[in-house]
Amino acid sequence: MSVEIKVFGTEQLCASCVNLPSAKETAEWLEAAISRKYGSDSIRIVYSDFQQPQTDDDKSWATRIIEEDLWYPLVVISGEIVGEGNPKLKDIYGKLESMGLQPIAESVEKE
Repeated sequence: MSVEIKVFGTEQLCASCVNLPSAKETAEWLEAAISRKYGSDSIRIVYSDFQQPQTDDDKSWATRIIEEDLWYPLVVISGEIVGEGNPKLKDIYGKLESMGLQPIAESVEKE
């Protein structure tokens, strides 16, 4: 199973997000956190600047972000908004696990 997580944002921080990381920084943070928990084989994090959408899907999300005044970074998994503004790892992990992804086994040796 391969899952793509889209992080939408733009270079300019939203007015409510001044003290938060940028969308690009959020994408990098998510990639690090998620690959530690689930490995990096089955999950791909993609950053998309909604002011310069590249695909039809990105254009559709860009329109929603503007028209619905959604906060960014906006985290989308399988067409569902999972995080907005300041995404929570718990919510993202919950969505991934509801899709069947399991955390990688921690190899802790007991003495």
